[in-house]
Amino acid sequence: MRMRPLGRTGIQVSPYCLGTMMFGQVGNPDHDECARIIHRSLDAGINVIDTADVYSYSETEEIVGKALKGRRDDVVLATKVNSPMGKDPNRAGSSRRWIVTEVEHSLRRLQTDHIDLYQIHHPDPRTDIEETLAALTDLMRAGKVRAIGTSNFPASDIVEAQWVAERRGLARFRTEQPPYSLLNRGIEREVLPVCERFGMGTLVWSPLGMGLLTGRYRKNRNDGKDREISERRMAWVPRHMTDERTHDTVERLALLAGEAGMSLTHMAMAFAVAHPAVTTAIIGPRTMDQLDDLLAGAGTVLGDDVLDRIDEIVPPGTDIGLLDVSYDPPAVTRAGLRRRPGGERAAA
Repeated sequence: MRMRPLGRTGIQVSPYCLGTMMFGQVGNPDHDECARIIHRSLDAGINVIDTADVYSYSETEEIVGKALKGRRDDVVLATKVNSPMGKDPNRAGSSRRWIVTEVEHSLRRLQTDHIDLYQIHHPDPRTDIEETLAALTDLMRAGKVRAIGTSNFPASDIVEAQWVAERRGLARFRTEQPPYSLLNRGIEREVLPVCERFGMGTLVWSPLGMGLLTGRYRKNRNDGKDREISERRMAWVPRHMTDERTHDTVERLALLAGEAGMSLTHMAMAFAVAHPAVTTAIIGPRTMDQLDDLLAGAGTVLGDDVLDRIDEIVPPGTDIGLLDVSYDPPAVTRAGLRRRPGGERAAA
């Protein structure tokens, strides 16, 4: 695979990144098979692996750590911190207290003395971004972290963090990890342009729309094992897996892929890495067969005619249906932030 610069870090990465969310009890509980998938990915030219402390309740980091024995120096290893790791409210978030504690846990599970890219998994409105950046800066100076990044950050939060880093003399976030696919193009409006402006690399997740762009979850076509898998996934992310408009769009995209002589999966992956602001797209295979299919399409390039047709089906900068696992800011999720107190409304 032809390497790409990870923003201005000086690090070179492959256009595909191996995501590991499906390794462990949540996806594939067979540690040996997960290790084989990791090794097959590295042998195919993928040199960046993304994981997180919260994946399979820390089991995934352990799988990755065991699989990378003897090959650690060949890998750009990325993990994340922020998601809850227990009932204790202080075992989550982006405070100095939690970051400097959890990085040691991740290092132990990953069996390494440093993390190449340490990412804040979600924004933490409760914590001053200066507090977070100061803790991450200290970890970089200690040699435990090589570069830092964000994940699921709105454009405004990315800009604020860059300004704070400059004014306080702290380390800058060098990457962002947003959702991006044929179905979810919202980041084209602000997030990707902001990342380009600040020289940040991007590792886009869910380029296959949480499985909707694999071709397995077609409208009125699931039966047998695929139906069982589909229903299990619907219990987890029911809205976008059952949304009528989303499925109608998938059908139109599948038709276009067929006309272009490629699978929907290969068209979706080629689209994700075609944007000039996208550094690498995260693939999340659960089985070796899934990995082999993704690798088979790694050389797919979309012509302007296909990209123009895609723009007609899903206009640039739009989301057909939001992923249930996407980050929603407090301004959207908390009713109290959208409504004036009753007395003020009455007085008006």
